[in-house]
Amino acid sequence: MIAYWECLRGVLLREWLRFAQQRTRLLSALVRPLLWLLVFAAGFRAALGIAIIAPYDTYITYETYIVPGLACMILLFNGMQGSLSMVYDREMGSMRVLLTSPLPRGFLLLAKLLATSLISLLQVYAFLAVAWFYGVQPPAWGLLAALPALLLVALLLAALGLLLSNGIRQLENFAGVMNFVIFPLFFLSSALYPLWKMREASEWLYWLCAINPFSHAVELVRFALYERFNPLAGAICLGLTLLFAVLAVISFNPQHAALRRSAG
Repeated sequence: MIAYWECLRGVLLREWLRFAQQRTRLLSALVRPLLWLLVFAAGFRAALGIAIIAPYDTYITYETYIVPGLACMILLFNGMQGSLSMVYDREMGSMRVLLTSPLPRGFLLLAKLLATSLISLLQVYAFLAVAWFYGVQPPAWGLLAALPALLLVALLLAALGLLLSNGIRQLENFAGVMNFVIFPLFFLSSALYPLWKMREASEWLYWLCAINPFSHAVELVRFALYERFNPLAGAICLGLTLLFAVLAVISFNPQHAALRRSAG
């Protein structure tokens, strides 16, 4: 048990030191959601109306509606960025060094996912603090109640990123693949617009958003921020997290980089 704890602590410390040394990483993570909140929200509010009926039976401003979606945007980008670092580590050989540990490979990869998720949570709460001063103020207990939901969503997206990175053998191909994943997941979801509004525009677009796992992740966080629980969203997110994590562990191959270099 001590060996497992020391391994987890070492992986967490390594990710924290990497985050601390990349001083612009927090700023870059906040720029995207703040741009939507401070600039684009004004235009969308004019188009959608000054208030939106939310699934928790209350009327809220558009800025309040999109904050959970923007928090999940941070988790999405960080999950993909974490998988980029995994590809880089695999290319440089540091992942193979880590996997020389006598501990099970599954535990090592899950420790990596947890470390990435915890770093993401720091950035999400930094964004929520800025949004609070901007005027988007969910209940104080809601900020605490949202922590398990945010952690689950962070693990879900980190596991998805790891699963996708397992199929990428060249670092140069990563950006194109991630853009192909990130933008459809984000824009075809309820992060920026209510699903009922999507249905008014297009029935097929509504169903694409309804079956998008990211929509359920956003709804889980949105409910939790207002001290509610969405059982359907929670079950889907938990099930997909377990599925993606298992598939990522099974499909992980630290020898991809070595095989590519030997083939070259």
